Amino acid sequence: MTGCESVPLLPEPKKRDREMAYQPQEIFFRSNAPVTVDEDLCIAHKGCTVCVDVCPMDLLAINPATQKAYMAFDECWYCMPCEKDCPTGAVKVEIPYLLR
Repeated sequence: MTGCESVPLLPEPKKRDREMAYQPQEIFFRSNAPVTVDEDLCIAHKGCTVCVDVCPMDLLAINPATQKAYMAFDECWYCMPCEKDCPTGAVKVEIPYLLR
């Protein structure tokens, strides 16, 4: 080897791998997310951040595009202050069957 040979490049990621890359709101669009927010009832665009403020795990956030709350991370402890404290009832926590 003289050092002039070309170094093989890493292969392109497969299409499936590109499609499965993390999307910031992928949790929100899953039907089995533990916390869902009804955007019609959510008043975060009016300045309400109750659900975000009371979540001890810091899982909820306000989407800058829609100005509505959404679940940013899927690590819910099912403690439910977000649902109980929401003034409009927009937040729902689905407790798995085995935890009920």
